[in-house]
Amino acid sequence: MAFLGAFLMLLPVAWTCTPQKADYVMVSCFPNAIIANVPECPYGWEIDQLSLGGVCYSGIHSPGYYRFIIPDLTPKNHSYCGTQSEYMPGKDPKYIFYNSIVSNDTSLTVRNQPVNYTFNCMYRAAYLVNNAVFSQRVATVYVNNGSLGTFRSQLSMNVFTNSKFLYAKDAPYVIDTSEIGSEVFIGIEAKGLSNRFKVVINNCWATPTPYSTDRKRWSLIINSCSSDNTVTIFENAKDSRSMFKFNSFRFQRLEKVSTVWLHCEVQVCDGERLMCQPSPCSVRSLSTEVDPSGGVLTAEFHIQGNGSSNNGHIAGTSLFILLVVLCNAFCDLVHGSRM
Repeated sequence: MAFLGAFLMLLPVAWTCTPQKADYVMVSCFPNAIIANVPECPYGWEIDQLSLGGVCYSGIHSPGYYRFIIPDLTPKNHSYCGTQSEYMPGKDPKYIFYNSIVSNDTSLTVRNQPVNYTFNCMYRAAYLVNNAVFSQRVATVYVNNGSLGTFRSQLSMNVFTNSKFLYAKDAPYVIDTSEIGSEVFIGIEAKGLSNRFKVVINNCWATPTPYSTDRKRWSLIINSCSSDNTVTIFENAKDSRSMFKFNSFRFQRLEKVSTVWLHCEVQVCDGERLMCQPSPCSVRSLSTEVDPSGGVLTAEFHIQGNGSSNNGHIAGTSLFILLVVLCNAFCDLVHGSRM
């Protein structure tokens, strides 16, 4: 019996997944969520053996990675999955959020090297007790690549003057009602990372409220494809900047709404580890079901009528969206057909 036990110990371990070197982690600090990606099967650990904060076994298996999400950054009596926060006062006050992804094996023997990915996100912004109001169009991405070092990038969404994408407009972004239907140029860029990292736009949509989950919405990009011919994607997932344009529009029957929000769900993809380029839209159907895998950047746009003033009461960063109703042209057409 002792011989049999010794023989079994000499047998190779039957891995249920292919072990990966565990010296890599990518953390994306979005305005209202933190997303941490670690290599799948780090040192042989399965996804159900890794927990967020030692509390929540909430990992999601995406291609090449295990993804853990902290979706709530508002302080509560019981922090989300062990997330801790620290307020740093001063002339430039900050909030820092901490957590970790740790391995846990409840079996009698442990055969895998333990892992502990500790990460944090720092935010510079005003902060309210019940509502995170960090800058909505900017995120920070950290990549720890072991011996190759740690890299930091700022991921931001801006409105540009034209299709050359050379000059970004200053916030707040304002559109006059007489300009509804004009082209709007959007660029999302990550600065500070090497060329191996690609910016991927997954989905973009507009809402009449600041909430990205608002059911009243108009989709512009769905699963990296244009929703219709009013949206043109110039570049996506090819390098550190992705760009698209669409025609400005207004939400029908909401004429009194003077602010509209554009939301884009984006991610930074490691081109050396994954296939970042989406498949061509022409060879796949445009599904109305989105597949969220990144974080959301939001830009706010203010609409002003002819002759109205913009006296600087508009706060925050901006972006727009509106629908053009050509009533006059339609009435002229009907009137002409009767003559």
